[in-house]
Amino acid sequence: MFDARKVIIGIVIFLVLLTFPFWYGKGKAVPALQLKIETPEIARLAEKKCLEPTAYMRASHMELIDSWREAVVRDGQRYYVTSSGKKVAMSLSQNCLGCHSNKEQFCDACHNYAAVKPNCWGCHNVPKEAKR
Repeated sequence: MFDARKVIIGIVIFLVLLTFPFWYGKGKAVPALQLKIETPEIARLAEKKCLEPTAYMRASHMELIDSWREAVVRDGQRYYVTSSGKKVAMSLSQNCLGCHSNKEQFCDACHNYAAVKPNCWGCHNVPKEAKR
């Protein structure tokens, strides 16, 4: 009644197609992204570090920025206390863009690598590139 041979061949083809992306890319890794953040602005700063530890900023900067947006726009809070106890303004232009002013080499490079499209620049001005 059923043609078992055709069913088995169909299942095998289905499994090969389903698992193709996994075994095709096995052993191939994309090299880690190296961001260039040394700019003239950073060279002049006495404190050359982010508001939070680098590992936290790499993994969770968007959550931090989103929480800042909520706090400033909805709650009227203007200051953030870092994990080290420093009080800073919740502001991209006063904090983040001071060191990370080269959007193409920093923001765009990382976001393109991660294949994400942030909506920051819908409200904020694109930073002017530092003159060298």
